[in-house]
Amino acid sequence: MPERKPSPSSSAVALHDARPFFEKALQYGVSHGLIDASKLDAICADAPKGMVQIARYFGSEFLRPELEKSRDRMVNLVSLFLEHSTGGDLRKAAESLRDHSFLSRSKGGSDMLKALIATPQNSHFGMNERGGFTDKHIPLLAKWSLRSLAEYQAELAQRSAVAHVIDAAVWLAHELGVDADDLEDSGKDAEAVIRTALLTLAMGGTRMPDWVAFEILVTALRKKFGAPAKKMDTPASPGAAVGMPKGLPDEFRAVVDKVRQSVIADLPRILDATVPARRLFDQTPAFIGRYFWIEDVLGEVDHHDRSVSEAWSKATGGHSDDSSLLTLFICVATGTAPKTLLTEKGAAVLIRKIRKGGIQAERAHQYILAHAPVQHQDDYARLWESFIEDARATLQSDLDYGLKDALALLRRECNLK
Repeated sequence: MPERKPSPSSSAVALHDARPFFEKALQYGVSHGLIDASKLDAICADAPKGMVQIARYFGSEFLRPELEKSRDRMVNLVSLFLEHSTGGDLRKAAESLRDHSFLSRSKGGSDMLKALIATPQNSHFGMNERGGFTDKHIPLLAKWSLRSLAEYQAELAQRSAVAHVIDAAVWLAHELGVDADDLEDSGKDAEAVIRTALLTLAMGGTRMPDWVAFEILVTALRKKFGAPAKKMDTPASPGAAVGMPKGLPDEFRAVVDKVRQSVIADLPRILDATVPARRLFDQTPAFIGRYFWIEDVLGEVDHHDRSVSEAWSKATGGHSDDSSLLTLFICVATGTAPKTLLTEKGAAVLIRKIRKGGIQAERAHQYILAHAPVQHQDDYARLWESFIEDARATLQSDLDYGLKDALALLRRECNLK
């Protein structure tokens, strides 16, 4: 009985074909009649030209090792383009070789890699450059020209996701009056821009805030949602208030929603009114750089000056005469509620307080620095120093049993009624 031979289906072993995709497509095209002799001749004529061009671009066409490496690069670039553009379909790849020049397929692979390299690697605006591929990227292109399609696709997926976040941030910023150039100058993460945009829109804002407006926004959030504390997942919760922006393009919804969830996770700390906004967002490690505001130093100074002016006007009641100011300063120096006018009884209480605990002259200095208009601080400090130097002995004297001398001094220098 003749020996039975195993059938091809039972004995065949699938072998890994390590040939470049270009070679597979070329062989397929020849064997299936898609690529004729004239096309093969054209490819053979183009190949040496391409090798020299690639060797010259990356180094020197006069060195044999460079020429040999350029051959590998050229074959790999063609393979990358064919396999990527056809999805690995050998017939389509062969037809592409038939219908187009060999050098155009090499250029197609090069263009793919240049676009990849010009795509952002991370979402930090300050670390990404616009303008596409430039000569400084050539060393990177040299490395990528020998990489596999799998490596290209993995890198493309990662960079595309980053670019998507950046595009979403640019769209939201534009809706709030900020253009891409301003975002690049800011040097912040795209996620930070999205977070602030979501908070701004949640509170009905129409412009991206500077620090002053951002601080006001946080204060408004705390006032509306901070007390009594509300659960994050109820209809009236702050989390529900941070919704998806109206008109947001569908391609950005998943990206923005992911960042929105991080905002909701941050809300318990944002709504904690015991932590000043500046300390939370600009001094707490976990929050530094996490949110975005337009840097406007002049605006912040102007706001600070207005705030100081308002606080000073309130403290002084609009009075700027020496008597009113000295009354205010001596109240501060003794830990008494700041006033610009004392009753006789109030003055006597203040003197007894001085004789029991002394005068903390430095408190008045600190008060002047913290609250007085900058242009008047030196004058006010000299006024206080001159007064307290002369008045200290009288105000603290234990020999003035009836407080007559001390009260007479305050009547003369301060405001008493």
